[in-house]
Amino acid sequence: MQKSREARGFGRKIGRILLVAAVFLGAGVGSFAEPREKVVKTVAEIRRADYEGNREALQRLSDELLPFATDAQIGSRVRYWRGFAMWRKAINGFNDNTSTRELQQDLQSAVNEFEGAIMLDPSFVDAKVGESSCIGMLAYALTKENPEGQQEKIAIARRLVREAQEAEPDNPRLAWVLGLNLWYTPVEHGGGQAKSIEMYEKGLATIRKQRTVAADSLDPAWGEPELMMSLAWCELNRTNPDVNTAERYAQSALKIVPNWHYLKDILMPQIQKAKK
Repeated sequence: MQKSREARGFGRKIGRILLVAAVFLGAGVGSFAEPREKVVKTVAEIRRADYEGNREALQRLSDELLPFATDAQIGSRVRYWRGFAMWRKAINGFNDNTSTRELQQDLQSAVNEFEGAIMLDPSFVDAKVGESSCIGMLAYALTKENPEGQQEKIAIARRLVREAQEAEPDNPRLAWVLGLNLWYTPVEHGGGQAKSIEMYEKGLATIRKQRTVAADSLDPAWGEPELMMSLAWCELNRTNPDVNTAERYAQSALKIVPNWHYLKDILMPQIQKAKK
C-alpha cells in the first residue's frame, strides 16, 4: 500500500515536471514562430498600402520590419519586402508629383534593401528584379546632373536583368519590369509598343499557370493585377488605342484589387474619358 502511494506521488511529480517542460517548450515554439507571423502580417499591410497609394504607411511598415532584417531564417525576405515598400512608395510618388529628391531617396533605400536581400540569398531572383527596376528609375532621374553615374547605373541594371533572365526567364514580375522598358525602347533596338504588350501578355499567362504552385508565404507572388493594369495602360496609350480592351483589363484588375487607388481614381477615369 505504501509503495502504491509512493508510486502515485512519483507519477504526479513526473507529470508536473513534464507539464512545466511542455509549457516552456511551447513558449519556445511560439517565440520562434512569432517573427514569421509578424512579418507575414506586415507584408500583407504593405501590399494593401501600395494599392491604396498610402506612402506614409509604406514608410512606417518598412521601418517596422527592420528588427527582423537579420533573422537567420527569413532575413532575405524581410529585406526584400522592405525594399518593395520603398520601391512602391517611389512609384506612388510619381503619381503624386513628389519631389525628385525624395523619389531618389526612396529608390536608393529600396536598392540598398534589395542588395541586402541578394547578399543573404544570391539566388533570390525577385530581389534582382526589384533592384534593376529601381536602379533604372534612378538612372533616368539623374540624367541631367550626372551622365557618368547614369551609365554606371544602367550597366548594373542590365547585369541584374541578365542574371534574372538566366535564372528564371518566365518570372512574371520580371516580365512586368521588362514590359515598361520595352515600351520606351526604339523598335530598331528590339523594343516598341507591340513588344511591350507581348511581354506583359506572356507574364500574365505565366502567372495564371502558377496559381496552383505552392509557395512560401514570404516569397513574392504578386503580379497578375499589375500586369493587367499595365496592359490597360498600354492599350490606352498605344499609337492606335484600343479603349475597350483597356477597359476590360482595368476592370479585371479591379475585381482582384478593388481598392487600387491608381487604377480606380486615375487610370479608369482616363479610359472613360477616352471612350467619350
